[in-house]
Amino acid sequence: MDKDNNKTTFIFSSVMVIIVAIVLSVTAISLAPYQEKNSRVEKMKNILSSISVTTESDQTEATFDKYITKQIVLNNKGEELTNNNVKAFDIDIKKELDKSKTGNEDKRLFPLFICNKDGKSFYIIPVRGKGLWGPIWGYISLENDMNTVYGVSFSHKSETPGLGAEIETKKFQQQFAGKKIFDESGKFVSVDVIKGGAKADNSHGVDAISGATITSHGVSNMLENILENYIPYFKKQQTVAFKN
Repeated sequence: MDKDNNKTTFIFSSVMVIIVAIVLSVTAISLAPYQEKNSRVEKMKNILSSISVTTESDQTEATFDKYITKQIVLNNKGEELTNNNVKAFDIDIKKELDKSKTGNEDKRLFPLFICNKDGKSFYIIPVRGKGLWGPIWGYISLENDMNTVYGVSFSHKSETPGLGAEIETKKFQQQFAGKKIFDESGKFVSVDVIKGGAKADNSHGVDAISGATITSHGVSNMLENILENYIPYFKKQQTVAFKN
């Protein structure tokens, strides 16, 4: 065996590994600001989509600032935090929900975006839950009565095309418009995704996705589990009777 040749090969391989590692590190660092900006723009688009506002990427930030008039941070009791360094937009709802797993549930923070569109106020809430194969998430907007759903925007990581992935479609999402999260007595009931279909007069239910029972159930749980954290705030702020 030619030891000198083996040594040369080893040295050459080591040098190449180091060079490649440096190139990848430099590339990752240089691209980080662009990736962060793209992530922020995508988040803004998703928030706006819950109020049926679409925009081009280069106009997203301006459009967001035009419609989103206020951003609020709520604590675990639904109380507005005024002396808080954390911005609503920067809150990662997944990380906040995960605090429950570590015994820090009382330290959770919840973002709320207040929007003005066509002279009317809307309240936008981020939601996150579990589908059949992975996480599902999105935004739900409520009208000024903090009871009537104006619109929703849902997405997913790995739901089945043609089944659970249908939560991303307009056909499924448009069902939520006009639904109520409180009943006539003012009790929080959320919006339920009903297997077999909701009755025409059901103001709290929408049709489930055929063949996607678990994902549909996941959407129901997601809405109920997230929205209940905002109810104390809504109860204090509401100026319109629940019964319309």
